[in-house]
Amino acid sequence: MSRARPPPLVTGISPKEGAAWTKVTIRGENLGTGPADLIGLSICGHNCMLTAEWMSASKIVCRVGPAKDDKGEIIVTTKSGGLGTSTVSFKLLRPDRIGILDQSAVWVDEFNYYDMRTDRNKGISPLSLRPSNPLGIEKDKGKVPQKDIEQIFPGMSGDFTSENFSATWYLIENHTGSSFDQLKIAANHLKKQATKKNEGSLSYVKGGLSTFFEAQDALAAIHQRLESDGTEKVEGSMTQRLENILNRASDTADTLFQEVLGRKDKADSTRNALNVLQRFKFLFNLPLNIERNIQKGDYDVVINDYEKAKSLFGNTEVPVFKKVYAEVETRIGALRSLLLEKLLQTPSTLHDQKRYIRYLSDLHASGDPAWQCIYAQHKWILQLMQDCRDEFLSGGVRALDLEGDTRPPTLSRLSHTSSLNRGGSLRSSRPNTWRFETPQLVQFVEKLSDVVIGQLPNFWKLWISYVNGSLFSETGEKSGQVEKSKKNARQRQNDFKKMIEELTNRLVRLIRGALLPTTLPQAELSLYGGWEGKSELTGAWLTQIIHTVRGCHEALSALEIPNDLLQVISDLLLDLRVHCLMMTLLHTTEDVKRLAVKEDWVVDNEGITSLVQIRSGKCRRTILKTPKKIFSSEWVSKNYLAKASYVLKWGLNYKLTFLFLNFLFQQEQRLLIILSNCQYLERRTFLNLADHFEKHGFTGTEKITRVSTCKLDRKLFEAYIERRADPIVGSLEPGIYAGYFDWRDCQTPTGVRNYLKEALVSIIAVHAEVFTVSKDLVPRVLSRIVRSVADEMCRLMQCVSSFSKNGALQARLELCALRDAVATYINPDSNTSFKLALEALPQLHSGGDKKLLEELLNKFKSSMHLQLTCFQSSNIQPVKR
Repeated sequence: MSRARPPPLVTGISPKEGAAWTKVTIRGENLGTGPADLIGLSICGHNCMLTAEWMSASKIVCRVGPAKDDKGEIIVTTKSGGLGTSTVSFKLLRPDRIGILDQSAVWVDEFNYYDMRTDRNKGISPLSLRPSNPLGIEKDKGKVPQKDIEQIFPGMSGDFTSENFSATWYLIENHTGSSFDQLKIAANHLKKQATKKNEGSLSYVKGGLSTFFEAQDALAAIHQRLESDGTEKVEGSMTQRLENILNRASDTADTLFQEVLGRKDKADSTRNALNVLQRFKFLFNLPLNIERNIQKGDYDVVINDYEKAKSLFGNTEVPVFKKVYAEVETRIGALRSLLLEKLLQTPSTLHDQKRYIRYLSDLHASGDPAWQCIYAQHKWILQLMQDCRDEFLSGGVRALDLEGDTRPPTLSRLSHTSSLNRGGSLRSSRPNTWRFETPQLVQFVEKLSDVVIGQLPNFWKLWISYVNGSLFSETGEKSGQVEKSKKNARQRQNDFKKMIEELTNRLVRLIRGALLPTTLPQAELSLYGGWEGKSELTGAWLTQIIHTVRGCHEALSALEIPNDLLQVISDLLLDLRVHCLMMTLLHTTEDVKRLAVKEDWVVDNEGITSLVQIRSGKCRRTILKTPKKIFSSEWVSKNYLAKASYVLKWGLNYKLTFLFLNFLFQQEQRLLIILSNCQYLERRTFLNLADHFEKHGFTGTEKITRVSTCKLDRKLFEAYIERRADPIVGSLEPGIYAGYFDWRDCQTPTGVRNYLKEALVSIIAVHAEVFTVSKDLVPRVLSRIVRSVADEMCRLMQCVSSFSKNGALQARLELCALRDAVATYINPDSNTSFKLALEALPQLHSGGDKKLLEELLNKFKSSMHLQLTCFQSSNIQPVKR
């Protein structure tokens, strides 16, 4: 396309150099026909059309932009002439940093920037504009301490902008190692700086000359306009209309650009907000994350996030951060309450308790959560023990609910405890009908022991963990929680000891209230008693209870609980053992009493009946099956031993007396059988029982059995002797004086008279009767009968006032015949009676009388040989009836 005018040509520019935004005047040829014809203007490659102002075809005014090139041409483009050329160039000066004390002909803009981390606008500090090295030489920091310099120059400063600036201080602080030549160079540099400063006014004027011209032109234009406007009638000041015009222009500009600027500001605000949210999304999302992790049970994640947020924003001053962090603290407070509620909730495992305590410690919960848990567990165990009693008394537990019974696992743990050297579990295998056959008191003690064994070990372990500080995490250790816990534990040792004492005392009182109510004070019976309607337990069930309590004691001992805290359980075991022994003996007494109806009076080869075997076996089984610990001297004190001895003595004596005296006044043969049975018991059963007692330290049983049997044996023996000896003794005197016999007037003896033979026959009958029942009783019975007969003969002889010769011979013959016939059964007392009787007779002096006496004795022995054979020693066994 042909052009009507030649292309633009730039021939001059004023000024030829300057910083960005410097106003320049461009001069040349063919610079356009008008403002609309000017379509392009670039200086040093930067488009300056926004600031270009066409003045004429040879003049354009504009401002230089921040071009990339330091030096470049001035290119003008017009519609009429196209792209032009330039014969001159412009040098773009980079702006020097102007200090706070330097003069400037132009306005110095501050460089602002936005700091999203702190949400604050920061400007360049004016001090940063000061010269960093006014001397112009390399700094050499000395090693003189700051405190020493302050002491040397009090009230002075090394800052050259300070009013109290000290040059010496500055040199010592920054140029201690500088040489003298370097300091001379620095002095010359300062002189140049001073000269330059003095010439600053002229350069200041030169640099701002164009600005002055522009201001002058603007003021002249305003003055002319005001003068022209002043010719018209204008109300008010001459500048009032100008102000109105400016205000209308401002309003119009606001109207045109308000929406655009508003959208831009809103977009900038949104962008900044998004940047802040993105940068600090951890904090803003933390409340919701805490809630989600709490619902999932991820408490460790919550604690870690909270610690991180606390370290970053705990002391923030930014309002929005403070608001979000306050919500985080609210959620953490709710978590503390939740964890404390779970910690105090019962029942709970030891693992959960330790976990919740660690969480609360890491969250810096107030108070002492570990001690609160220990206290809550203590109250809960006490309530469990009391509820166990109330359930059994109210009938809510007819039998142990074995479907949900936790005791077998507990006892299985006990069976593996090193302290339980029993050779097996505490309980033997149970039949299917166990729950219906076991007395309620036994079930109560076992379930109560299960409560203690199941809960007290964890309670004790929780305390041990509290003492040694193992409840806390590494965070707790760093924060001093461990030392604080140990200190609290030392202060609360006595309180925990009282808790253990209360638990053991409650266990003992509940068991005593059920089994030994008489050992409790009257005021405690309402709390722990109430079992009066329950039946008495037998020795076997009491033994099982002792085993249960013993297992509980050993389980607690295995936890290394001090023995003084378990002494009440040891005392309970002692009382239960004595009570078991007493009840065993009393029940055995009742069993023996009921055996009397089973007597069949059939004597075996040993001279006893079957009833003795049954009763002996029952007594032996009862005593021998009694647990060894009941008789152990280390457990039974003298007081309880005396009490048990009294019961044993009374029980044995009563059993025997009731059994045997029931038949005391029946026929003589039964008396003899009973006497034989009694002798067997004394010789066999009671001696075995006494040995068993002595073996286990139960002294005094020999005396008990001896007194018990001797008294009964004496009664039985005396009754039998009375029934058998009295008729024989009573027949002697009538037989002696039969037929008006007179010792002073009688014939020469021809033999032993019939009364004596009849007496011997009666003695022989007794011998046969006794021999038939028990061979061992023959010497004892016959010796006593012979004694009675001898005593009676002695009395009769001593009552005779005088004897004739034949009477004395007859009396001596009968006494000697009787003595020789029963010589085997003569005891010292009988022998004495025979001697006294013979001494009462006149002595035989003639040989004929002695010879006659001997012949008559031989005749008697010969005639009675067969009858007297039973009085000789024989190995013939008794005949079973």
